[in-house]
Amino acid sequence: QVQLQESGPGLVKPSQTLSLTCIVSGVSITTNPYCWSWIRRSPGKGLEWMGQIDYIDATYYSPSLKSRMSIYRDTSNNHFTLQLSSVTPEDTAVYYCARSHSNDRYLYDTWGQGTQVTVSS
Repeated sequence: QVQLQESGPGLVKPSQTLSLTCIVSGVSITTNPYCWSWIRRSPGKGLEWMGQIDYIDATYYSPSLKSRMSIYRDTSNNHFTLQLSSVTPEDTAVYYCARSHSNDRYLYDTWGQGTQVTVSS
């Protein structure tokens, strides 16, 4: 059974860097043809796709977030990490990691439960 679990701080101060990790079990993150995304949901914006890393370590980012974020993976521990720099209160959201296939990168078949992140001083 494939499971995804987000972990990270629940509270981040403005201007700091947010770091979230998605721990994957039941499948290797290097398995063809899977892709691994970060998605967030906030009251003002709804669901927002942030970025993705795929089984060959290629990364894709939302144009609106690209300058502030990076996604990288740790194949030894089978997890992938989001870093979002210079956070503001507008980055307050529930953050999810999710899996899709390379033939349809935005159709997710497995989600983590989500983790609330609040940006506040």
